[in-house]
Amino acid sequence: MSSVELHLPGLLADDAGGQAVHRVDPAAAATVGDLLDAVGSRWPRLGRRLRDETGQLRPYVNVYVGAEDVRWTQGLATAVRPGDVVLVLPSVAGG
Repeated sequence: MSSVELHLPGLLADDAGGQAVHRVDPAAAATVGDLLDAVGSRWPRLGRRLRDETGQLRPYVNVYVGAEDVRWTQGLATAVRPGDVVLVLPSVAGG
């Protein structure tokens, strides 16, 4: 069975054992929320950087399943399937 891949940028990878790519058993990651729960339980600091106290994505965190931003689909309830790549990117601001 294929896993779900979570890709993190360098700054967040530091909070996840220094690894930028994590493979998660799809049984533990039916949705984006499940996936973030799984990695957040293993790396609590990463979990706190991705989600706020209410469990919602922090405003500066963007999560994509494939090319789709989950904020424009079903948010944390967005389905994740075996073989999917989930990309986490921090927002970039400037002027």
